[in-house]
Amino acid sequence: MTASPFLLTSKTILVTGASSGIGRQVCISAAQHGATIVLTGRNREQLEETRSKLEGTGHPVITADITSANERDELVAALPLLDGFVNCAGIVKSFPIKFLDAGRMTEMVVNFEAPALLTATLLRQKKLNRESSLVYVSSISGQHPPKGGSIYGASKAALETFVKTLARETAPQLIRANCISPGMVKTPMYEQVEAEYSKEELDKHMARYPLGVGYPDDVANAAIYLLSAASRWVTGINITLDGGFLLGDR
Repeated sequence: MTASPFLLTSKTILVTGASSGIGRQVCISAAQHGATIVLTGRNREQLEETRSKLEGTGHPVITADITSANERDELVAALPLLDGFVNCAGIVKSFPIKFLDAGRMTEMVVNFEAPALLTATLLRQKKLNRESSLVYVSSISGQHPPKGGSIYGASKAALETFVKTLARETAPQLIRANCISPGMVKTPMYEQVEAEYSKEELDKHMARYPLGVGYPDDVANAAIYLLSAASRWVTGINITLDGGFLLGDR
């Protein structure tokens, strides 16, 4: 029987934002497919909780705040050689443009600047094996920002542009770089959105999803595809996962 091209056996994958939500599920799903996971995030206790859910053994936990230059450098120095990287770290904050200030813009750094600089460090320190796969979780807000989503959407759009360039620059090493852009996914961030909007507003928004709300494993499955040999001819793309949300906008 031919081995599945979706298996990640013998691959070592770094996952940022591994402490909860999509990042946690990516760790779980990738381990189920045979990968060794390097988990990183700011909360050690939550990272250990994620690790306890993983199949297999030998999954390192490295606590780090990737918005800190020193902690990024320490993280990369501690890493083994990688076959894959999934950036799931990010924050969501909504506010009208008239309330925009430098502090709010800086707060969104984790969505673009942090993963971009972490990637640059991985490349400089030669931590990526040939034929590695780099996956960045963006958002449909990068191309279709809602009211109040100017800086969040801009940070994700910047990430998507960065990944297209990254794909070109790393192609000679057969290193692939791709984005995943989910719509509304049931994570702790979803609960944050629930707290910020009225039930009427949220119900109206959710009614636009023909296939309903998404779940972390929907995003993790796309990440598994991009990490695996099944996508060996795929680079520089952005996979939209929105349950049909944008059908009315196309």
